[in-house]
Amino acid sequence: MNVIPIVFAFDKNMEMPAGVCMTSLLENADSETFYDIFVLHHPDCDFSTSMLNKLPKMYGNCKLAFRKVGNEFVGAYQIRGITEAAYYRLIAPELIPEYGKFLYSDVDVIFREDLGKYYIIDLKDNFFGAVETCAALSPDEQKFMTDVLGYDYRDGYYYDGNLVVNATRLLDEGKMQEFRELGKNKYNQQEMMVINLACKGRIAPMTPAYCLTTTLYSLIVNRRKEMEELFGVQEIEHALKSGIVHYNGAKPWNQPCPNMDVWWYYYRKSVFYDEKFTHDFWIGQRDSLIRMPLLKRIKQLLRYPLDRK
Repeated sequence: MNVIPIVFAFDKNMEMPAGVCMTSLLENADSETFYDIFVLHHPDCDFSTSMLNKLPKMYGNCKLAFRKVGNEFVGAYQIRGITEAAYYRLIAPELIPEYGKFLYSDVDVIFREDLGKYYIIDLKDNFFGAVETCAALSPDEQKFMTDVLGYDYRDGYYYDGNLVVNATRLLDEGKMQEFRELGKNKYNQQEMMVINLACKGRIAPMTPAYCLTTTLYSLIVNRRKEMEELFGVQEIEHALKSGIVHYNGAKPWNQPCPNMDVWWYYYRKSVFYDEKFTHDFWIGQRDSLIRMPLLKRIKQLLRYPLDRK
C-alpha cells in the first residue's frame, strides 16, 4: 500500500467544491494508493456532520482528519473573496507533524490521475515542488515580477495551488516564522507571493500537469508551440489529457469557464450532487444567454480560449 498524505485548507463556504475535489482524487486513485487526507480549517468551522465524512466509507482507500488552525491569521489581507484559510498552507508543516513530506492542494481543483508519481519526486534541498506561471510568455507577468517582487522573471514564479511540500526542510530552516511575518503584508496575490518571496531559488519546477490552471490551459490552446518549447510535447499532451485541472479564475459551479465539463462530471459522482442545484444552474445559464444582447454574447465568448492550432 502506498500512503500519500494530502492537505487541504478551506472553510464552510468551500465545503461542496471540496467534496467534488476529493471525489475526483479518490475516483482516480490506483488500487495500491491510500490517501491520508487532512483538512485545515478555522476553529469556528464545524465539520462533524459534514457529508465529507462519508468519503472514507464510500471509497475505503482513504482516511479523513480535520484540524483546527488558531487565530494567527485573523485579519490577514483578503482579496477577490479568498479567505484567511488560504494562508493555512504556510504553517501546514507544523500542523501535520506525522509527515516530513506531503502534497497540498486547493479545492477548486479536479484530479484526473493518481498522484503517486508526484509524491515520490525528490525535492532535495528545495522547500516546494510547484508549477511555473510561464512568465516568459507574458510581458505583464515579467513587469509584475520586476516592479513588485523585485527579481528577474527567469528566476521563476510559481503557482501555490498544488504543491509538493518538503515539511522537514521548512521546519529545519525556520521558514514558518518568515511566512508569518510576510503574511502580514497586503500582497495582492496573498500567500502565493509569500511563498515565492521567501523561497526564491528553492522551488523545484514541476510538469504543468501538476497544476493546469485556467491561465496555463489558455496558453497551451493559443500558444501551443511556445508551450511545447518550454515543457516538451509529451508533457503538454499529458497536462491536457490527465493533468490536475485548477480553476484559478472563474469557478464552474458559479459560471461558465474552460474545462467546466470536467468539474460537472465529478460533481455528479459526489455526495454533494443535487438535482435542483444542477437544474437551476443550467436553466440560469440558458436564460442569461437568451437575455444577453448579441454584442455582449460575442464578448463573453471571446473571454475564453479558442483553439487556434
